[in-house]
Amino acid sequence: METNWTTLRTKALRSELVIYHAGSLAVPFAAIKAGFAQLYPAVQVKLVAGGSAQLARVISEAGEAVDIFVSADYTVIEQLLMPEHAGWNALFANNSMVIIYSERSKYADEITSSNWYEILLRPGVNFGHSEPNLDPCGYRTVLLWQLAEKHYQQVGLFAELTKACPQTNITPKADQLITLLEEGKLDYIFEYESVARQNVARNPALRYLKLPAEINLSAIEHAALYRTASMELTGANPGETLTVYGEPIVYSLTMPQTGKNPELAVEFLKYFFTEGLKILEEQGQPTMAVQVKGLENVPTELRTFF
Repeated sequence: METNWTTLRTKALRSELVIYHAGSLAVPFAAIKAGFAQLYPAVQVKLVAGGSAQLARVISEAGEAVDIFVSADYTVIEQLLMPEHAGWNALFANNSMVIIYSERSKYADEITSSNWYEILLRPGVNFGHSEPNLDPCGYRTVLLWQLAEKHYQQVGLFAELTKACPQTNITPKADQLITLLEEGKLDYIFEYESVARQNVARNPALRYLKLPAEINLSAIEHAALYRTASMELTGANPGETLTVYGEPIVYSLTMPQTGKNPELAVEFLKYFFTEGLKILEEQGQPTMAVQVKGLENVPTELRTFF
C-alpha cells in the first residue's frame, strides 16, 4: 500500500511520542527516528532502549505512559502485557545468537564453532552475557548453553559455563557488554548477530563467531529442538515466576494501552511498516513477513499493512 506522506504530515501534532524498544534495536531505531522526523519535524520522538522484559514490567507494573513497545522476544508481550496492557502483537523480524570478540581476546586466533566452549572455559578467559530477568538476550544465552550441552554431547557443560561466568560479567543491558569487550574487561560476549554486524562495521577490531543452527535459536526447522531448553524467570507481578522455552528469535511490537498519543503512534507505525522495515534490513537486522496476533484489536488504519 502506497502511503501519502503529504497528507500524513498535516496530521502531525506538536507532541511527544514515547517508544520503548529492545537495546539490540538501538542503531536502526535511531535511523528510523531520523527518517520519521523529516516527515514530522514538530514531533519529539523519545526512544528508551533496554532489556525487553524489564521495559515490559515498567509498563505493566508502573503504568508508564508508552505509545509503542518493541520487544526482542514476541513472547514478552504475550506473557507480560497481553491482554491487560496490550491487545495485539505484531511479529516483524528475526535474529541469531553469536559470540562477539576482539582481536585482543585471549585465544582469538583459535576459536571456532566447534571449540568455543573449550576456549571460554580456559583459565583466565572472561566472558559475559546480559541479565536473563531483564533482557531476552540474557536468557537466550542460558538456553543456548543448555542446547550446546546436548549438541556437543558434553555432559555437565551447562553447569561449567554457568559457574565460569560470574555475576560481575552479567550486565543489565546487552549493549553494555560491547563496552566491556572493547575495554578488554571481557574476552567474549553473547549477542545477536544484528548487533554483531553493526559493531563490526563500526570497529574493525571486533569479530564474531556464528554458531550451529541447532543452538543459535535462528531456525524455524529446529523449533522443537530449541523448546527442549527452558528456565524460570521473574514473572509479571512480584513473587510470580514464568517459564521461558527456547524458540526461534522473533521480534514484535505493540501499542500499550498506557500510551497517551495513539494517533501519532499509528502514524509512526505506518512509517515503520513501510520505510522502517527497509532501514532495519540496511542496518543488518533481518526482517520477516509481518504476522499479527490479535488482529481484531489492531487500529483499523494499520490492518492494511498485515
